[in-house]
Amino acid sequence: MQKTLSKIVLVGLSVCLVFTTSDVYSQAKKKTTAKKPAAAGSNPFGGGGNNPAPAPAAGSNPFGGGGGNNPAPAPAAGSNPFGGSSSTKTSGSANPFGGGGNQAGTQPPANKPASGGKVPLVVVPSANSNPLSDSIKPSLRNESAIISNIKDRNPLPYDDIREDDAIYRQKIWQVIDARERINEPFTYNEDNGSQLFFSIIYKAVIEDSVLAFEDDKFRKGYTDINKFKAKFSGGLDTLDVQDLDGNIIERQVRTKEFPVDSVYEFMVMKEIIFDKEASRLVHRIIGIAPMGPTILPSGKVIPGPHFPYFWIYYPDLRKTLAKKQVYNGKNMGARMTWEDYLENQHFSYYIVKTSMDNPKDQWLKEYVKDPLFKLLEGDKVKDKIFNYEQGLWAY
Repeated sequence: MQKTLSKIVLVGLSVCLVFTTSDVYSQAKKKTTAKKPAAAGSNPFGGGGNNPAPAPAAGSNPFGGGGGNNPAPAPAAGSNPFGGSSSTKTSGSANPFGGGGNQAGTQPPANKPASGGKVPLVVVPSANSNPLSDSIKPSLRNESAIISNIKDRNPLPYDDIREDDAIYRQKIWQVIDARERINEPFTYNEDNGSQLFFSIIYKAVIEDSVLAFEDDKFRKGYTDINKFKAKFSGGLDTLDVQDLDGNIIERQVRTKEFPVDSVYEFMVMKEIIFDKEASRLVHRIIGIAPMGPTILPSGKVIPGPHFPYFWIYYPDLRKTLAKKQVYNGKNMGARMTWEDYLENQHFSYYIVKTSMDNPKDQWLKEYVKDPLFKLLEGDKVKDKIFNYEQGLWAY
């Protein structure tokens, strides 16, 4: 009986010892696995394994990087030594000048209007270098010693020729080349080119209401004067004015210059009539046209053959030409009007087309390819007309 009780007591003590030992071991394990949190600033790089890193103190992390996979905390105000705002998202410290990531800087970008897209439009007058669009200021005093009355002149009316008295009629097209010395009055450059013959014709359409036509048949005219100006005055050009930072501060509108120096040929269509009542050969100008090469809207001249720009019915132009004087370098007192100059043929020309022996209505260049023979063919036409007139007289 006593042995049995002693065994029971030993077993109970063993069980109590086992539970006490396991409890002590578990408490010791908890104490060893538990760690204290790291103090602020103890990790200079902010990395803390996979555990979330605590927010560093202001200025404690100069690089702002978060360790491992943890997101970087927002830096405190004033922690960016370059003045960047801490409230905007930045890609690291890539912008050392304070630019805030996707936010726009304080300066407007280059080549952009500085006033929110509203740029003033300024019309700049030309510097009196385009004779087609610039107006000449009148003189406040008489610029010569003798008062001229040319502005009051009117052309004399043509003599009436009966159709039955016109026993001979031929139509010719002739070209006046102003590069020849005898034809220099056509390129007289006085008052900034206002006395150029091309300028006189152009301003007759603009200012004197003379109608210009597209062809020598006078079928279609330039009724819209604005389209006529845009085609032959050079048009308008816009120029952006920038400040030192590259910002557009205004837009200037300027007039393009038409290359008037490229217009030095003029085509004249005339009819030659022999009036048997007056017994004389009469030259009547029907139309006149300035000629030039192809000119792009930008003002660039394309080298190539010249062609008529527009035609003017000559009887409509006589009133304007009667008020314009022709340059005479030998004697200013012997000047004549442009109307007298053209009527009396004080110029040199060559023939490019004729109605004589021309049933197909062709130009000389269409069946005579060589330039020299083309000039000789035109001289043959002159000789035929002269010989016809001389053959009417008996000596």
